[in-house]
Amino acid sequence: MQQTLRRTSLTRNMFKMILVTYKIGPHPRNPRPDQFVGARSYGRHVNRTDRLYALVEELRACAPRRRSARELALLYEVSTRTIERDIGALQQARVPIYADAGRSGGYTVDKSLTLPPLNFTPAEAVAVAVALAQVNVGPFEDAARSAVQKIVAAMSERNVIAARDLAGRVRLLEPVAAAETVAVPSVIEQAIVERRVLRICYLDRGGNLTERDIEPVVFMAGPSGWYLVGWCRVRNAARCFRVDRIQQAEVTGVTAPPRAFEDIAPCIPDLVARTPVL
Repeated sequence: MQQTLRRTSLTRNMFKMILVTYKIGPHPRNPRPDQFVGARSYGRHVNRTDRLYALVEELRACAPRRRSARELALLYEVSTRTIERDIGALQQARVPIYADAGRSGGYTVDKSLTLPPLNFTPAEAVAVAVALAQVNVGPFEDAARSAVQKIVAAMSERNVIAARDLAGRVRLLEPVAAAETVAVPSVIEQAIVERRVLRICYLDRGGNLTERDIEPVVFMAGPSGWYLVGWCRVRNAARCFRVDRIQQAEVTGVTAPPRAFEDIAPCIPDLVARTPVL
């Protein structure tokens, strides 16, 4: 069921439904069809799969207000029993739809647990792929690759073809003999994500190997590669560690206290630290 709903999110009817303006205002007891999100796109002729998707979008758009089975039946020109069966099927597929009984009751969906369809244009998909391709090795490399795959999977076949055609007209120049790079170990990514103290064996510039407990704060990309900036519990001070010099790393069960990057940031006059924009 979940795979079926995901496929139908790319149909033309879905795009029409999303583009319909949803006007919030006082609702009469029997709302007019044009007050519904999918009113101009759905009716008796629509198949059940499309109707299931539209039901979720309708409930999500009007949440936290509720829609009764009678109101939804009026919109989709089916019986209330059909709507109840559709809602039951969605609930079995673990869509977070809740029902309240009574005269003022109805169905609603938990907006915090659902997302609207992600409709990337070919240019947007290529822009993301280009941005990620410029950092071949770095933290969250596998996650970046997975993100591009999810974007492509969420696009219509026509847009995928257009995106791949556009990507074919983009070239990224790089040296034939690229400098050797070292991937960021996933265990360091884990420490950053979970805010855990990291125990490392570090080889400094003098060739000395030391064991340290580090409170990781940020990853930082510099001209010489990736760095881990954190609070060293051995030195009791902020330190910057080149990732390629970390010989071993282990995530401990200790939670790292929150520290602001600005409080421990290294002073580099000719460089400015930027945060990725989301």
